[in-house]
Amino acid sequence: MDTTAQYDTVIIGGGPAGLTAAQALTRYRCRSLVIESPAPPRNAASRGVHGLIGLEGATPDELRSRAWEELDRYGLARRLDATVSEITPLPGDGLTVRTDDGTTAWARNVILATGVIDQHPDGVDGFAACWGRTVIHCPFCIGEENAERTWALVADDARYLGMAATAFRAWTGDTIAIAPPALPGADDLRRNLREQGSDLVQGEITRLHHTDGDLHAVELADGTLLERQTLLWPQPQRQVPLVERLAAEHGLALSDGYVTVDDGRQTSIPGLYAAGDLTGQTWQQGVVPAVTAGSAAADAIHFAHLA
Repeated sequence: MDTTAQYDTVIIGGGPAGLTAAQALTRYRCRSLVIESPAPPRNAASRGVHGLIGLEGATPDELRSRAWEELDRYGLARRLDATVSEITPLPGDGLTVRTDDGTTAWARNVILATGVIDQHPDGVDGFAACWGRTVIHCPFCIGEENAERTWALVADDARYLGMAATAFRAWTGDTIAIAPPALPGADDLRRNLREQGSDLVQGEITRLHHTDGDLHAVELADGTLLERQTLLWPQPQRQVPLVERLAAEHGLALSDGYVTVDDGRQTSIPGLYAAGDLTGQTWQQGVVPAVTAGSAAADAIHFAHLA
């Protein structure tokens, strides 16, 4: 890429939020650059996205491929496979974006669509193979693909674990809770769950027994084996290094660790927008909210320049 290249908008991240923003901006006849990390995307383990009408079950690769086929018809969006290392706001004059190979570009606006990083547990054998298949973070995303199986809800929050007996009945009639040994209020929680036909088991998970990612048992540190076929196990999340640097060096506002945006998806830094999972808690994440946010960011950028 020419180091003096200029664009109307640079979009960092080529997932549903970023590509939807690129499509909307293209329809507004804006020139955009989509910079996508060469590393596997966060949803690489997914067998298919759900909730997008006409694209039900499409894999992440299929979704990206189709999006670029559509974008290439217009010739206004360019793709660059690179990792962005720096974004520098220029007071009153847009922003510059630098990639890890030293390439730079200028744009009037930048959209962050980087997603977040799931912090997987250390020392749990089999977790990676099951993640995104039978170890899930969101029942609304792939609960249907795990329906009529035995589930366990894994967490260290007694209020959340109290949902185990009732909240997931759309998909399963057999859910227990698994919690750490030192969970406060465990006795009351166990009694309440048992009254509702569920149970609480305490212990540290050390191994997931599976066949090609198809879970069949959970092993605890004391050797206990729990026959379970699906774990609902939300993982802690953090921002990608780029967003962490923007917060530390340029005052990008975060709330509970997520990027703060206004109704038009603009962040606390003028000209810098954010869309997708980096702006919302786990229950606010997903392909449909990401698409909605990407479109909203593009609309806000377009109408801001009409004022």
